[in-house]
Amino acid sequence: MFTHAFEQGVKAYWAAITDADAASAIRLTLLTAAIVVPLNLLFALRPRGASPSSEFAGKNLLTTLIDLPFTVSPVIAGAIFVILFGAQGVLGPWLAAHHVKIIFALPGIVIATIFVTFPLVARELIPLMQAQGNDDEEAALSLGAGGWRTFMRITLPNIRWGLLYGVILCTAAPWASSARYRWCPDTSAA
Repeated sequence: MFTHAFEQGVKAYWAAITDADAASAIRLTLLTAAIVVPLNLLFALRPRGASPSSEFAGKNLLTTLIDLPFTVSPVIAGAIFVILFGAQGVLGPWLAAHHVKIIFALPGIVIATIFVTFPLVARELIPLMQAQGNDDEEAALSLGAGGWRTFMRITLPNIRWGLLYGVILCTAAPWASSARYRWCPDTSAA
């Protein structure tokens, strides 16, 4: 990728990335990542219930939702997205009547990116939390620590590296998808 990017020199590379379309794509990618990463982070940190020691109604549904993006083809997910939010889709006429644009707009990009990156942080944390168990948290709670203090002093230090890795994966996903479409070689001359 670097060879192709710099094959015409640094000047051509700089002109390509400062182009108005490229700058717009970079801003859109940064905005999408700024919305998606915190949402996925909050989702991944919330369900401590995915550990084997806790049982609750809907645990199987939660696990299924986490794994759904891995099992559904992106083509099928895109088709469902169009069926739901497209102009002729299930919600399309209502959205058009209320001047809400989802497909080919920021909300659609955010929804699609959340769907694709949904499991990345959670799938890094769940095995880590399962391996560590929740004995430390239970001990802190039984000694009088509150939920927030237990999280900040016990849970977060124990999961910080898995959390960081999941956030890096989640952050890289929007960049990888936009780079794939923006920097593909021009084959029209061939």
